[in-house]
Parts: sequence; structure tokens; C-alpha cells
Amino acid sequence: MPGGAGVRRPDHQTTTRPPAAEGGPEDGPPSAGGGPPEAEPGSPQPGPRGATPPRPADGVTADAVLAPYLQGQAGDFLRSLRLHREHSAPSDANGQGAEAAARALRRSARRISGSLHTFRTVLDPVWADHLRTELAWLSGTLAREHAYAGRLTRLLEALHQLSGATGLPAARGAKPAARTDTSPDAQGRAALGVGAARAGALLERQLTLARTRAHSAALQALGSSRFHAVADAVALLASEVPLAPGPTGRGAEALLEPAERAEQRLIGAVAALPPDASAEPYNEAQDAAWHQTRLLLRLHRYAHEVVLGAADPVLTGAGHALDLHRDAVEAAAAAAAAARTPRIAPATAYALGVLHADQRHEVEAARAVFRETWPYAAAMTAP
Repeated sequence: MPGGAGVRRPDHQTTTRPPAAEGGPEDGPPSAGGGPPEAEPGSPQPGPRGATPPRPADGVTADAVLAPYLQGQAGDFLRSLRLHREHSAPSDANGQGAEAAARALRRSARRISGSLHTFRTVLDPVWADHLRTELAWLSGTLAREHAYAGRLTRLLEALHQLSGATGLPAARGAKPAARTDTSPDAQGRAALGVGAARAGALLERQLTLARTRAHSAALQALGSSRFHAVADAVALLASEVPLAPGPTGRGAEALLEPAERAEQRLIGAVAALPPDASAEPYNEAQDAAWHQTRLLLRLHRYAHEVVLGAADPVLTGAGHALDLHRDAVEAAAAAAAAARTPRIAPATAYALGVLHADQRHEVEAARAVFRETWPYAAAMTAP
């Protein structure tokens, strides 16, 4: 399969460089649809379909576009941090305010970190690399508690649905239920019904413990000197953006070129994904390539926000599919880890095996949705 070089949008234009026609600029990419469904509150919203998207004007320097974006995200970070501290008080019993503030904090941290990575050549590289690393640490630390909670909810809902499903294989070594219907399907449903409750209780114990530890780690991180140094650096960013030293002539091209490189890395990564012919439900070895594609799509999305002022709407469905893919992969891994618990009952192990298989099939379903919604068909077709 060829790489991403030469693979273009259907209109042969990049998403970050609006096309120009004779006599004046053409309309840019369609702007309807907003950001991905999982986008946090406060994400930039595209304008109406057919409207010309924002772009660096002629003669505008790159730092005149990038600096306000970074400063705006830094301001959002600091406001979210203040709200998190306010809602973390004992009086906020349900913790919903703190959870929402933590999501907003992660949102700003990801956008700052991603922009520092993509537009590193415009910025002081030593400063950008250090702050990007620290923000990635913070975002990852704060995300774990939410990830464990979502994983538990997903697995328990799947178990509930599977326990009433038909067509399941009989559990190996499980005793059939005392009923007139002794078909393999009936035996499988009976075994799953017995094991599902125990499997759910086991998953709840393990993931709740992991969530509790992640919550403690997040609180410890937010009280550490390392975090205070990050917060100080973001506070300075809100007032001043360290730029690359020396006269660099940072025109609009200084932003367009790295944004287009981010787009081409994404298209190349999609082109390198294994074709449909090699797809199998239990191909965990391929998960890393899909996770990398999700990361590159996120970087492209943030670069698009910097240059054009809004996320690329044509990638909304593809981005959502990659998020579902990530969730299913991690849920399948959690079910497999629970099945390796020593001395669990055969019915419990069977239920966890069925759950693992279900989530791996969800992985394949998410990959299929991504291929259907990916807008650049040439990047998905082998020669």
C-alpha cells in the first residue's frame, strides 16, 4: 500500500490552505456540523455551510494568529483550574462540578500541547518541548479516573445486554441448567446468566479500585510542585508567548506549512492501516496503528483550529469512530485482565470471555465505521 504522499482531498486542496480562484478567494471547506460529538464545551464552532472560514490575512504574521490562540487556551486552563479548586471543596458532595472542570482543564492542556508540537518551529523550541511534555503528563494523569469510570459503565452495560442475547456458544465445562431446552444455545445463555453477575461484580471491584487510585494520583498531582510549575508556565503563556529567537519572517506560511505537514502525516497513517482483507476480531497487534492515527487526527484538528479558527467538519464522523475504537480496545483489555484473575469460577471466566469477544467485535465495528466516514477515499484503497 502506498504511503500518504500525493493523497489529496477530493478537491485536491489541503484543509488548512483555502483555495484561491481567479478574481478572489473561493469559499473554504464546508463549515457546518461543528466539532466531534465528544468535543468539550467551549470548542470553536464552525460557521454556516458555504461561509469562508477564518484564515491568516495577507501580511499577518504567524505569531499574530498563533499567540492569541495559545493565550486563549491558557486563559481557559486557568479558569478551569480555579473552578476545579472551588468545586473540590467538601461542600460539593456530588463532585460533578469538579469533574466538569477537570474535563475543561484537560481540553485546554491538550490543545496547548498539540499546538506546541505542530508549530514548534514558530516558538522557542526548548520552552515548547518542556511545556508540551508537562501538559501531556497532566492531561494523562487527570484522564485516568474518567477513563476507568467510563470503562466500567461500558462493560456493565455490555454484560447486561449479552446476558439476554441468543446464539451464544455453550460454556466449556459448564453444567447445563435444569430445563427442558438442552440445546447448546440454551446452555450457553444459562451459563452466561450465572457468570454475568459474578463477572460484573469482579469488574466493578477491579475498576473501582483502579479509579480510586487514579483519583488519589490526580489529587496528588494537583498538589505537587510539578503541577504548580506547570500552572505558573501556563499563567506566563496567557500574557506572553515565547517565540523562536532571531528574525524568522514569520508570515502566514510559517503556520500553513506545519499545519499541512500534520494533515499529510494523518493521511499517510490512514493509508498505512491494514486493509479490510486482513481484519480479524482478535488482531490486538494492529491496535497501536489505529491509536496513532487517532493521535494524528487530533493534532490535525487542533492545527485546523489555529489556522482556520474551527475544527475540520469533514472529519467529525471519523474522529468519533476512532474514539469508540479506543474505548472498545481498552474495555476488551480490561475484560481479558479480569479473566486472568486466579481462582475465579468457570462460569465467571466464561462470561468474561464472551465480554472480551463482544468488545473485540466492537473494535472491528468501529474500524468499519471509520473507513465508511473517512472522506479521502484514495487513502483507504490499496492498488
